[in-house]
Amino acid sequence: MSALVGAISKDISFNPVMEKEEKNKNTEPTHDDPEKTEGEGHEDDEDDETEEEDTKQKKALEKKELELGPQFSLKEQLEKDKDDESLRRWKEQLLGTVDFSAVGESKEPEVKIQSLSILCKDRRDLVFAIPLAVNPKDRLFTLKEGSRYHVKFTFVVSSNIVSGLKYIHTVWKAGLKVDNTKIMLGTFSPQLEPYTYEMEEETTPSGMFARGSYSARSKFVDDDGKCYLDFSYTFDIQKNWPSIT
Repeated sequence: MSALVGAISKDISFNPVMEKEEKNKNTEPTHDDPEKTEGEGHEDDEDDETEEEDTKQKKALEKKELELGPQFSLKEQLEKDKDDESLRRWKEQLLGTVDFSAVGESKEPEVKIQSLSILCKDRRDLVFAIPLAVNPKDRLFTLKEGSRYHVKFTFVVSSNIVSGLKYIHTVWKAGLKVDNTKIMLGTFSPQLEPYTYEMEEETTPSGMFARGSYSARSKFVDDDGKCYLDFSYTFDIQKNWPSIT
């Protein structure tokens, strides 16, 4: 959730460090069903867009599976090039201190996202265990407009190296996509201690049009297209912070 929301008014700005992939579609709304309310139409658009993204990702994964060569476990990878001194040192540097007795012979990496945190100065940290214990349509949290915040994830990698782990975050307001962010987290080797990744500082949008309810969907995917977590939630941006109970 690097960027919670996108540019929906002139006074909304973004951190230039983050990589944005926006696809603006200049299509006019249709009114085939006069009995369908505006809100229902927005929800249908959001669902259709989500299904389309899932279909594209599935096709890309199937195509890549046909092109990939054989996979190796960590032990096999180290044994494979043990006579190449430079390559062996590079692998040992990448792997670090790995307990091979704990990783076994698995060829597939495993990534478990443990928590999502939102850090705001002078405010109590918001920490949510994964999987979320709320309904995706129930409000997970509320942020004040114009406030600065960081998003932090903790996760554990086991079994094998995960290559090119990416964080994909999409946000909608009133059924319209307002943000689509992809962030390359990196390549990680298995270890018992969890990894911590903290995003760049962001600022929530401000103004009358920025306030309200947002729906978000976040995914963690590697270079091979394997998805380790896909979850949705709802949050609000309001004029003031909610009262602390």
